[in-house]
Amino acid sequence: MVRFLSKTALKLFGWKVEGDFPEGKKFMIIAAPHTSGWDFVLGRLYYNTIRKSVKFMINEKFFFFPLGIWIKSLGAIPVKSGRRVGLVKMMVDEFHKRDEFLLTITPEGTRKRVRKWMRGFYFIAKDADVPVVLGFIDYEKKTLGTKTTIHLTGDEKVDFETIRQVYLGVSAAHPDKFNKESF
Repeated sequence: MVRFLSKTALKLFGWKVEGDFPEGKKFMIIAAPHTSGWDFVLGRLYYNTIRKSVKFMINEKFFFFPLGIWIKSLGAIPVKSGRRVGLVKMMVDEFHKRDEFLLTITPEGTRKRVRKWMRGFYFIAKDADVPVVLGFIDYEKKTLGTKTTIHLTGDEKVDFETIRQVYLGVSAAHPDKFNKESF
C-alpha cells in the first residue's frame, strides 16, 4: 500500500523515476543536489516506490518524543552535531556488522550553498569497501532516481571528478544554492 501511495503521489506531482537501483545489499548512496526541504520528501517517496529500506544520519536533537519515534521508523540514525571524529568509523562499523545496509548521505550537508562537499561519505564507502550509488533529484526535468554506481579507485581527485561530471546536468530546486564546482 505504501508503495502504491508513493508512486501515485510522485505521478500526481508530475515526477518520474529514472535509472535502475543496483542489485546488492550494501551501498553508500549520495543524494544531490540538496537545496530544498522537499528533497527529503521526494527521496522518501522514491525509496518507497522502489521498495528500499535506507538509513540516513540526522542530528540527535531531532530525536525527542514523539518526532524521534517517527524519524527512526523512516531510517534515521542519530548523530551528534559537529561530530566529525569517529563518525566515519561508526558508519563503517555499521556496514560491517549488518547483512544489509543502504546509507544515504547528502554530501552538501545543508540546503545552503557550500564551498566544498563534505568528504565523509567517501571515506565511509572506501573503508567499508562498498560501491557508491549516485542518486539525484532534478527539479527542472522533474526526475529522480539513480544516475550510476561507482566503485571508488582510492584516488580522491579522480573519484570526485567522476562524481562531479555526473551531477553537471542536474538542476537543483534552488540552482543558486548548488555549487557545481564544490567537489
